Amino acid sequence: MHPDPAPAGAGPDADAGSVSIVVIGHDDAAHVADAVRSALAQGPAVREVVAVDDRSTDGSAELLERLAAAEPRLRVVRLPVNSGGCGTPRNTGLDAATAPYVMFLDSDDVLPPGAVAALLAAAREADAQVTGGLCVRRELPSGREVPWETALYASPAVLARPADLPRLVRDTLAVNKLYATDFLRAHGIRFPEGRFPYEDIVFTARVWAAAPRVALVPDRVYVWHVRRAAPRLSISLDRADVGNWRARTHACRTAHTILLDAGEKRLARAVRAKFLDHDLRMYVRELPLRDETYRRAWWAHSRDHLAEYDAADRSGDPAAPGTLLARVLLASPEPRDLPRLRDLAARPARLCPPYARTADGTPCWSADLPQVTLESLPERPVRLLPLAVDAELRARTRLLRLRLHELYGAVGRAGPVDAEVQWRHRDRAGLVLRRTVPLRPTADDAWTAETPVPLERLASLAPGAWDLRLRLRFRDGATRTVSAHALTGPGLLRPHATPSPRHGLILVRPYPTHGGALSLRLAAGAQGAGRVLAGRLRRWWR
Repeated sequence: MHPDPAPAGAGPDADAGSVSIVVIGHDDAAHVADAVRSALAQGPAVREVVAVDDRSTDGSAELLERLAAAEPRLRVVRLPVNSGGCGTPRNTGLDAATAPYVMFLDSDDVLPPGAVAALLAAAREADAQVTGGLCVRRELPSGREVPWETALYASPAVLARPADLPRLVRDTLAVNKLYATDFLRAHGIRFPEGRFPYEDIVFTARVWAAAPRVALVPDRVYVWHVRRAAPRLSISLDRADVGNWRARTHACRTAHTILLDAGEKRLARAVRAKFLDHDLRMYVRELPLRDETYRRAWWAHSRDHLAEYDAADRSGDPAAPGTLLARVLLASPEPRDLPRLRDLAARPARLCPPYARTADGTPCWSADLPQVTLESLPERPVRLLPLAVDAELRARTRLLRLRLHELYGAVGRAGPVDAEVQWRHRDRAGLVLRRTVPLRPTADDAWTAETPVPLERLASLAPGAWDLRLRLRFRDGATRTVSAHALTGPGLLRPHATPSPRHGLILVRPYPTHGGALSLRLAAGAQGAGRVLAGRLRRWWR
C-alpha cells in the first residue's frame, strides 16, 4: 500500500501535515525539550509530534505538558507503567500517528534542520514506502561527528526492493528513516514490546522482510548524541555486562530468522556477514578490558552463537577479519590470544605476529591452532591486507619508531616505499598534521622508519586527543591506510611533561585505544596542566 503522491508540480503547501514524528523518552527532562523542538522546527510538513513518556519520574511528562499547552501540534501520551524498553512507547506513538508518513526520534537526540523536507521530497518523488538518510553520531561534549554507514548514503538512490542492495541490512537504525504509515500498519510491522535491547535490529528486519520500495538520500537527517560520561549509559554504550552481548546476538538471530522466513535469503545472509564484520569485531576490541569471568562467559556464548552458522555463511573470504575471528573462536574452547584478536578486530584490521605455518608450509593462525589456515591471505591485494605496523614511543627521546611486518611474503612482493605519518585530531575533523618518511628494509624481513613526534606543533594546533594513522605507499603506487599497534613495556607509553618554548610546558599521555592503536592526549601550558590535574582529582574523589 502506497501513500497518496503529491500532485505533479505541487509546491511545499502540498506536503503540509504529511508527517507524524514520534518522540519517546524516560526520565530525560534534561534533553527531551530539545528533541521535541527539533521535530517541530521541521516546518508545516509535520502534522504532529507525538511525545510518548514512558512513565518518567523526573518531571519529563510535566515539562512536555507545558510545551504542549503552547504548541497545538504537540500531543503527549503517558504510559501507565514503565515498559523497560523503547519498543512499547514507539508502538504506542505509531498507533497514535495520524499522518501519511511517520518517523521516530529519541528524547536525547535531535533532527537537523531540513531532515523531514529531504526525506519527504525523496519519498514523494520515488513513491517510496521507506526513505532513509544519513545519521551522524555526535560525541558530547566534544561535538565530534562520525557519519553512520556513509557508503549507503553517498548519493541518491531508489531501490525496487531491499534485496537489490543487501548492504541495507548494515543500517539497523529505525530513526533515520521515514515510513509510509499505512505500509507499516498493513504489514503489522512493530517493535518488540517491553524490555528488548536492540529492538531497532528486529524492527528494521521486519521492514526489509516486507519488501518495500526504498529511497535513499545523502542528506543528514538524524543526529545521534553519544554521551559516554552520562550517569545512565544508552544500551549501545552499556556493554560492560555480558547480558548486553547476549541481547545483541539474540536480536541479530531474530533478524536473520525474520528475513529467512520471508524468503529473503540474500538479506538473511547479509545479516550474518554484518554480524561478523561489525558486531563481533566491536565486542572483540573491548574483550581485553573485561575481567576473566566476563571473558569466559562471552567466549562460550559466542561459540554457541557462531555454531549456528552454516558452511555458506563462512564460504566467503576465510581471511576476512570477522570471519577469521569467528574461526579462532570456534577452534578454541577457551579464551586465547586476546591482544592479537583485538588488533585483528580493529579498523583497519592488523594481523600482528606470530606468522606461523603448518607442517606443509600453509600459513595458519598459530602453531597451537594450525587448523585455522590462512592460505588465501597472501593472495589478497595489498590494499586489503591486514598489515601490522608497530609503533614504539619513548618519552625520553620523543622519537616515533615504526616497524612494518612481513606477511607471508605479500608485503615484500608489493615493495614498501614510504609512510605518510598522519596525526589526526579526534574531535576536529580535517585537522591533520602529515610528514612522509622512507621505509627501509631490515635484515629480519621487516621495514622501519623513524620520525620525531611534533609535540610543539600538535599542542599549538589544538589540545586533546591525536590519533596516529599511516598511509603506506608501495612500488606500483598502491597505498594502504593503517593504524599502528602501540607497543607497551618498560619506558614505553609513559605520561610525561616536556618543556615548550611557546607554552612553557606540554603534558603528554600516550596510550593504546580500545583497538590497540597508538594515540596521544596533549595539554599545553599551566591552564591545560591544571585541567588535567583537576580531572584526575575528580576521578580520585569519586
